[in-house]
Amino acid sequence: MRRLVIAAPGSGAGKTTVTLGLMAALKQQGYTVQGFKCGPDYIDPTYHTAVTGRPARNVDSWMMGKEAVKTVLANGCVGADLAIIEGVMGLFDGKQPLSDEGSTADIAALTESPVLLVVDCAGMARSAAAIVRGFQMFRPDVRIAGVFANRVGSEGHFRLVKAAVEQTCGVPVIGFLTQDDALALPERHLGLVPSVERGELDSFFAELGQKVAQTVDWETLLAIAEAPALDPPHPLIRPLRRYRARVAVAKDAAFHFYYPENLEMLAACGAELVYFSPLAGEPLPKGVNGLYIGGGFPEEFAARLAAQTAVKQSIRAAIEQGMPTLAECGGFMFLTEQLVTTDGTAYEMAGVIPGRVVMKTKLAALGYREVRGRRGNFLLPEGERARGHEFHYSVYEPRGEAPFAYETSGRFGSKPDGYLAHRLVAGYVHFHFASAPAMVERWLAECEKVATNG
Repeated sequence: MRRLVIAAPGSGAGKTTVTLGLMAALKQQGYTVQGFKCGPDYIDPTYHTAVTGRPARNVDSWMMGKEAVKTVLANGCVGADLAIIEGVMGLFDGKQPLSDEGSTADIAALTESPVLLVVDCAGMARSAAAIVRGFQMFRPDVRIAGVFANRVGSEGHFRLVKAAVEQTCGVPVIGFLTQDDALALPERHLGLVPSVERGELDSFFAELGQKVAQTVDWETLLAIAEAPALDPPHPLIRPLRRYRARVAVAKDAAFHFYYPENLEMLAACGAELVYFSPLAGEPLPKGVNGLYIGGGFPEEFAARLAAQTAVKQSIRAAIEQGMPTLAECGGFMFLTEQLVTTDGTAYEMAGVIPGRVVMKTKLAALGYREVRGRRGNFLLPEGERARGHEFHYSVYEPRGEAPFAYETSGRFGSKPDGYLAHRLVAGYVHFHFASAPAMVERWLAECEKVATNG
């Protein structure tokens, strides 16, 4: 099967624009395209999903483990003609500066996928060849199969870059995009504005795809995308038994950061997932015995969420009565007493967790987290470990002494973190269940207890 890793020397929206342009153009030509995103990113995959019509998936060698990466890739590619795997940050940037673990390069090598290196060529010609050559030599088992010249000034500029790179590096420069502010993707504090908030994107994708289609050598691109066959698809989790559970999942523009695999692993163990929108005023669905509130942007919708009195009351009552609940980042923020926006306005939230969260203008936390459970944590018992990440601009200010849910370890050491009460596990960490599949069965076993005990 054909697959291609889209990587760049550094981070930035340019790589995503090229990725979406290639996806759109391939779809316009009749190909079925499957999108993947390296690393812990919820927003870029929403664009992949919007342009391809297929749910995009994350692949992360540190969070998920190498075998899970291969499984997610194989499962996601079923029915697709070509997989496009968008990189994270620069090609070799991962968990820490002394190894490639968690990097785009690690994914490319692990999956034997060729790399298309997107080089920002504004203000350079032959120097682009030096960049490509350096990346080729840095790790020879990561095969840079082609180059895309981004942000060139003209077709003539592209031809200068193409001649220099192909002479020096021996790989084709397969296409280009000129500098065009009309094709820029809007950004804010956590990266791109999620596609779910942008409304209709078909015309944007159509224009972008048509522009890319005019500049790409498609015969060469399809040739360099040839890659070894993947392993046969198989489940990420093989449960000990099937569980009788109905889990409510908050999903709307305020709460939509979920790894598809997390939801699929719950379903594979027998859970019926019941979606509802707190933002639209939908209270907790009747007949559920578990609750999952993922991350998102509650700060962008704080006033609307504050006005949903019935929603907040239904969630608060269920949690206080012992409903097994996981709240991650935005969900954690929503369950506190107040959310204070950057202009100082305080909005009343669900009031389950004593204290408030305060939005900051600077990044409060970013990075991978190793999570170790504490006593009383039904999802992650004492000594058990899972992996995830944090990325937020808010800080939690507890009212009184907070019972911690777990201990997190990151670049700056370890600390007790999160909030634990009733059957609630809440905190800033976004978990990937593939790092600790037993979490899923523990959760659903607790849901069954609730259903049995009424």
